Amino acid sequence: MNQAKKKIAIQGWPGANHEIAAKAYFEDEHLEIVPCLTFPDLFETLKKDRDCYGIIAIENTLVGSLLPNYTMLKDSDLVIIGEYKLRIKHQFLALPGQSIEDIKEVYSHPMAIAQCEAFFKQYPHIKLIESEDTALSAKRIADQKLKGIGAIASELAAEMYELETLARNIETNKKNFTRFLIVSDRGKTEVDNLLLENRVNKSSIVFSLPHEEGSLSKILTILAFYNINLTKIQSLPIVGQEWEYLFYVDLTFTDYKRYLQSLDAIRPLTSKLKSLGEYEKGRQSYPVNNGHLETEKAL
Repeated sequence: MNQAKKKIAIQGWPGANHEIAAKAYFEDEHLEIVPCLTFPDLFETLKKDRDCYGIIAIENTLVGSLLPNYTMLKDSDLVIIGEYKLRIKHQFLALPGQSIEDIKEVYSHPMAIAQCEAFFKQYPHIKLIESEDTALSAKRIADQKLKGIGAIASELAAEMYELETLARNIETNKKNFTRFLIVSDRGKTEVDNLLLENRVNKSSIVFSLPHEEGSLSKILTILAFYNINLTKIQSLPIVGQEWEYLFYVDLTFTDYKRYLQSLDAIRPLTSKLKSLGEYEKGRQSYPVNNGHLETEKAL
């Protein structure tokens, strides 16, 4: 009997790092990848199809947070059900039978280009050109049989579109990780299942504070009292309210009841407190040949 496929929307085209992270997170499950060229497209897809899961990049160790994604997540009715941390590796791809000297132009997403600029300084004859997506750049080369044109993309894209890897792992920084969030609508039962298995140990919340001295320090003191560890805090301005901010906070904990008590304790001191999701702390992995993953490390 064929196992039903789980639909998951990714930002980018098949072969992108979002797909690699999705397959790693869902492991042996059969996935139907739903490509979305932009993050707004992804959120719109999830709004229309309530049975579809989504995976979104939220921060990168080199470029920091993807700020618009925080706002889109807050404004949606989606909930975070998990996270995954993927080591990003970039490959120099082209049609088979060519050398680096044959390549005149290389296309990729602006972020990928920025992460590989040092490599291309040794090839001044190559022009770097920004495009919408890494994997889509590879697909266009394959579909249109473009000689003299290269792409920066993943090993999975090389395999899917039958391109040759002219140079491997050309990213400048070898500790380049992206954290992805897995999101779903609030009607799903994944979080309840995690609670039953006592595996919920992380959450993401958002709130605003009065513009007065010591308001944030009071929140941090209360969280510390309840043994809640703050792993990330991101502030964003509230549009239309000068010098007021929303605080997006990631928390880890070992006692779920104490975590709930901490929220009750800080709620009177905050405004618009909202849980974006309660989930299991993520793992990180390292893609190797053909998009497969090395041994994962729990964080």
